[in-house]
Amino acid sequence: MKLRVLRRLVLRLGQAVPILLVVAVVTFFLMHLLPGDPAAIIAGPEAGAEAIEKIRHQLGLDRSLPEQLALWLFHLAQGDFGRSIVLNQSVLEALSERLPVTVSLTVVSFAITIPLGIVAGVLAARFRNTWLDSAVMFLALVGVSIPGFWVAILSVILFSVTLGWLPASGYAPLADGVRPWLLSLLQPAAMLALFQIGFLARMARSATLDVLDQDYIRTARAKGVSEWRTIAKHAFRNTLIPVVTATGIILSLLMGGSVVIEQVFALPGVGRLIVQAILTRDYPLVQGTLLVLAFMFVGINLLVDVIYTWVDPRVRYG
Repeated sequence: MKLRVLRRLVLRLGQAVPILLVVAVVTFFLMHLLPGDPAAIIAGPEAGAEAIEKIRHQLGLDRSLPEQLALWLFHLAQGDFGRSIVLNQSVLEALSERLPVTVSLTVVSFAITIPLGIVAGVLAARFRNTWLDSAVMFLALVGVSIPGFWVAILSVILFSVTLGWLPASGYAPLADGVRPWLLSLLQPAAMLALFQIGFLARMARSATLDVLDQDYIRTARAKGVSEWRTIAKHAFRNTLIPVVTATGIILSLLMGGSVVIEQVFALPGVGRLIVQAILTRDYPLVQGTLLVLAFMFVGINLLVDVIYTWVDPRVRYG
């Protein structure tokens, strides 16, 4: 069994290599298709053509695109993600400073999303075709329909400006204490989770309804087992099987959605770093950051595979 699981993970790792290569190549060409010259941005609006061309030569931007791509891939193979053109530091250094913010935001948002989404979906399935079921599905529909930045701005106006309960912007590192760290993340994490709770609730409801219609659930009811005990002991674990798959997607979406939330709440995370790098045409920073994020997404999918194997014995023994 362990050998089979290990073989599955090795296969997935092998499949991840061409995926990362495709991400690297596509990101490289997309960045170079954007209008604007990073050398002109660095030189400033009053710089002459000679000064701009000198900077282009120093940055290696005067080479052909295939040469630049080959050189970048060569450095990547050696573990060198390059240096940021604007920040004048290595890509990995820039990421190491900002990644803890994005990871913290994602983890807190994930901790909000999973229990609320699953509980809401199970309750909607348990009380199907009632006002509770309709209310949960209505809120789920609203949650996935409203633009995230708009709700985040309204949240800042209400909870920060009007009520003064939570900070409107900024980030307190965990070294300053758990309470300041959590307060600085609670509002953005809740706004980020809002749009995924609805998605997870709908999936959990559908999965629970499918399980509750199975013969072994009817047998448990016929034996006199209470409804809640039937759900908790017999139905819940099987409900988790499709939900576990969704959690990997949700975790990836939370990391991707942090771009907007970090802008609204002025969090110095990776999402904000990418936006600033795109605006300044910082090619190495954008390319390296997206490649690291792609690697993290692959890692998330591998982790989901491991959890899925534990939840569903059919994968282990099939």
